Amino acid sequence: MSTNPVTITVPEGGPFIEIVREFDAPVDAVYRAHATPELVKKWLGPNGYEMEIEYYDVRTGGRYRYTHRNGEGEEFVFNGVFHTARPNELIIQTFEYEDFPDAVSIETLRFEELPNGRTRLVGHSVYPNQEARDGMAASGMEQGVREGYERLDEILGS
Repeated sequence: MSTNPVTITVPEGGPFIEIVREFDAPVDAVYRAHATPELVKKWLGPNGYEMEIEYYDVRTGGRYRYTHRNGEGEEFVFNGVFHTARPNELIIQTFEYEDFPDAVSIETLRFEELPNGRTRLVGHSVYPNQEARDGMAASGMEQGVREGYERLDEILGS
């Protein structure tokens, strides 16, 4: 298991969140794990949740919609549009939790090549207002990100 920490920055007074994580795998593998529905299903979200993907088309102009289901059967549905997808470099997408349809964020994921076949992933999410950003920060997002990236480490190591 990786010991690479996740750095989550939620600045006071700004409607954005930044997430930085390094992976002991090359950029193409980390990008592929973000762009391949079968792989995304294995790692995205908190431990113990099942994921059902309705569609997931990582390309400029593509779309996605998926459902996370917890152990109690509660469903959490997310959707968005991939505005830009440049393999091994960049994904820009919208992100919407369907229970809060007016709080769509714009997310940028940058895949940076590091020495020794490693990758730094930098995510920057901008929310429509401070309230939406604060709601996301308080939602348990941090735990889901950490647990998901730990599972992604396992996928990248296999």
